[in-house]
Amino acid sequence: MRLYAQTPPRRIRQVLADLIAVALIAASVWFALTVRDAIMSLAEPGRKAQSAGDDLATGLNNAADSASGVPLIGGALKKPLQAAASAGDGLSDAGRSLQDVVGQVADLTALALIVLPVAFVLVLWLPPRLLWIRRSATTRRLLDTPGGADLLALRALTGPLRDLARVPVPPGGLADAWRRGDRQAIADLSEVALARAGLRA
Repeated sequence: MRLYAQTPPRRIRQVLADLIAVALIAASVWFALTVRDAIMSLAEPGRKAQSAGDDLATGLNNAADSASGVPLIGGALKKPLQAAASAGDGLSDAGRSLQDVVGQVADLTALALIVLPVAFVLVLWLPPRLLWIRRSATTRRLLDTPGGADLLALRALTGPLRDLARVPVPPGGLADAWRRGDRQAIADLSEVALARAGLRA
C-alpha cells in the first residue's frame, strides 16, 4: 500500500494537502484551548468568592469556639457566630458552583471548537486521500495480473487525449497497435495510465 504518489507533481500536492490538514487541525486545537483558557478566567470571581467564604466561615467558627468559653453568655454568643459562619459556607458554595458552571461551559466550547473544524477538515481531506490510496493499490494490482497492462493501456486510450500526446504513435495508430497486441504500444499506454494515477511502472 502506497501512501504517496510516485510522480513528483502529485506527490507534492498530496504532501501539501496533508501538511495543510495537520496544520488546520493543530490550529483548531490551539484556538479551542486558548478560548477555553479565556473562558476559565471568568471563574476567577468564583474562586475569590469561594476563598472569601472559606476564610469567613473559618474565622467565624474560630470566633464561635472562642466565644463559647465566655462564662454565662458563651452559648448565646456562639450561636450567631455559627449562623454567620454558615453564611460564609453559602458564599463558598456559590463560588464553587460558579467555577463548576464556567468549567463546564469552557469544556463544551473547547470540545465544539475542536470537533467541528476537525470534522470539516477530515471530511474534505480524508476521503480523497483514502480513495487515492485504494485506487493506486488497485491499479498496481491490476498491472501485476496477467493482461493487466492491456487493461491499463485501454484505460489510457479511453482517457483524456492530452495524456496520449507524449506517446509515440505507431503506424496505424495507438488503438490499432493495442488491438494487435503491440507490446511496446501497450507498455507506453500502460505507463500513461499509471502516470495518470501518480504511479510508475
